[in-house]
Amino acid sequence: MDAGAGAARLWDELPVRVDWAAVAAQCAYAWAQARAFVVVPAIRLLVVLSLAMTVMIFLQKLFVAAVFFTVKAFGLKPERRYRWRPIGTAAAGDGEDEEALLGGSAAFPVVLVQIPMYNEREVYKLSIGAACALEWPAERLVIQVLDDSTDPVVKDLVEIECKRWKCKGVNIKYEVRGNRKGYKAGALKEGLKHSYVQECEYIAMFDADFQPESDFLLRTVPFLVHNPDIALVQTRWKFVNSDECLLTRFQEMSLDYHFKFEQEAGSVIYSFFGFNGTAGVWRISAIDDAGGWKDRTTVEDMDLAVRTTLQGWKFVYVGDVKVRSELPSTFKAYRFQQHRWSCGPANLFKKMMVEILENKKVSFLSKIHLLYDFFFVGKIAAHTVTFIYYCFAIPVSVFFPEIQIPLWGMVYVPTVITICKALGSPSSFHLVILWVLFENVMSLHRIKAATTGLLDAGRVNEWVVTEKLGDANKAKSATDGLDAVKVIDVDLTTPLVPKLKKWRIRFWDKYNFSEIFVGTLIIICGCYDVLYAKKGYYIYLFVQGLAFLVVGFEYIGTRPPRTEQAGINGADSVVMIDCVQV
Repeated sequence: MDAGAGAARLWDELPVRVDWAAVAAQCAYAWAQARAFVVVPAIRLLVVLSLAMTVMIFLQKLFVAAVFFTVKAFGLKPERRYRWRPIGTAAAGDGEDEEALLGGSAAFPVVLVQIPMYNEREVYKLSIGAACALEWPAERLVIQVLDDSTDPVVKDLVEIECKRWKCKGVNIKYEVRGNRKGYKAGALKEGLKHSYVQECEYIAMFDADFQPESDFLLRTVPFLVHNPDIALVQTRWKFVNSDECLLTRFQEMSLDYHFKFEQEAGSVIYSFFGFNGTAGVWRISAIDDAGGWKDRTTVEDMDLAVRTTLQGWKFVYVGDVKVRSELPSTFKAYRFQQHRWSCGPANLFKKMMVEILENKKVSFLSKIHLLYDFFFVGKIAAHTVTFIYYCFAIPVSVFFPEIQIPLWGMVYVPTVITICKALGSPSSFHLVILWVLFENVMSLHRIKAATTGLLDAGRVNEWVVTEKLGDANKAKSATDGLDAVKVIDVDLTTPLVPKLKKWRIRFWDKYNFSEIFVGTLIIICGCYDVLYAKKGYYIYLFVQGLAFLVVGFEYIGTRPPRTEQAGINGADSVVMIDCVQV
């Protein structure tokens, strides 16, 4: 007797018989019940909530657009809404004698320029040079470089650059601290503790890749000088690498709308908007009044802005003043940036909700604007509806004929929202469809980040500094960036040009598997719609699924340099510097 026959006999002798047809029937009945009473109602609820949030976003976009066109039509520039006149005009004229010049300089307030840095090898010279070129009386300007770099080579480079400008007569301070507690907020807070800051009235802040025009202070500080109730003057960002790739073009479209429409509307209607963390000028007394910098979230700039407005201070946005900056051109850098920008506001919303409700210094309308318009619609609903509705509810609905989504919610309202947002960059209107598809892909990361912030869990306090490539991705000769080298002391056995190291990428780091997974599922939904559902969603589903796969396989953005050329690009590192030789 073989083993097979024995097993069959044992099976026949068992007292229990399995009726597979009955099991299948029971499973089908259980699924039918779950489908009717759990799955379909849950998806319908998601669709209803998504449509409600879509209407909220729709009304917000229409309101913001109406404010924008009203400002343009009536010429309601900040100079008309607030007092503004040049400072120290007598000192700025040519041919003034020394006495007049001294008198004019005394009319200028003392301004502190803060530049926080962290391993900014590619851009440190740009920001320091631009800050040192600002038009302002030298004795009334203090430039403070806050260097949190952990790379000793970069640290030396930044310090040497500061000494170089100091030898030219610029009042520049190079400050370091023993730890990176609080990241950027900690560095800015520590920078305000130095004794020389006590003489300063205002602070201009620039990230390491920002390059203000020379007249930046002359055009912004007068708002603060002549309007004692203004705490912040925010300017617009201008991008030096917006045409580098599609990724940077998409970012430009999103940020142009944010500045031209959202910040303008907030400034005109509520005298409030979220501080962008850079390219702005603060009144130091307002920062102190709000409790100073806090590192409880990864959006210390927004935290300070909300606390300041709760103290009754006003903000003004000056869109005519533009500051050059760099957009992240690699998808990895952009993804980390978006995690911080999505997680931080959600976490701040959770931590400040009660504080906003209990505040007695601002009006009820201001509270509604902060909680509903600024936080809920702008920072929560926008991320939620983009993924839940367009990347989940619509694709999954093809499996359920009883779930019908109204045409206005599928086409008309989303189209109007898209057109409103696209008005921020008319020159890129031909990229709108690709931009929308990419924004839907990014909603996967944004909703995860926002959920992390609301739950105060996981990567809620993760801070990854946005990578700046500067000219690293462009062809450069090995001698580019060479400064006047003063003293070089090298061991003869050490090669002057280090051996290039190959960039090795692990397989699981090479692709974005979450995007590949979601894109594959959406394409499967599209195939089902073509073969069975016949709802007509398949065109959108195929295109959106393909967009997820394109991002998943890293066919977006630029590639970072594949070799480490620290010894070449960093050839301007100098061992010693002599003021006489600069």
